[in-house]
Amino acid sequence: MVVFGLEGVEVDRCLDCGGTWLDAGELDQIGALAGVAPGRLTAALEKGGGEKHGKRRCPRCPGALRVIQVDQVELDRCPHGHGLWFDAKEIETLVSAFREGEEGRVAAFLGDLLGAKKGN
Repeated sequence: MVVFGLEGVEVDRCLDCGGTWLDAGELDQIGALAGVAPGRLTAALEKGGGEKHGKRRCPRCPGALRVIQVDQVELDRCPHGHGLWFDAKEIETLVSAFREGEEGRVAAFLGDLLGAKKGN
């Protein structure tokens, strides 16, 4: 994984699969930069759940990631709240699906950082 930075926020990106890891603190930073309150992404990270196991392990701990649904975006979350994993196409879905609040700011931030295209 390589680290990309924008506005003081560092995001981990896998060059092999195109996936992106956001640490829990990075969600907070992105929201704070935009002056928005925590939203559905933070809530999804903090809550339990995710009945099925994802294909990956958390980059911060040995826990198997759990699959969760945030509206129409399926994400993998660390069961210990360390962060969220976005598969390659999930970034584009996030960017096109969310325009407001924390989700919109995270979508715009990742779109700017990673070159994901906004839907019309």
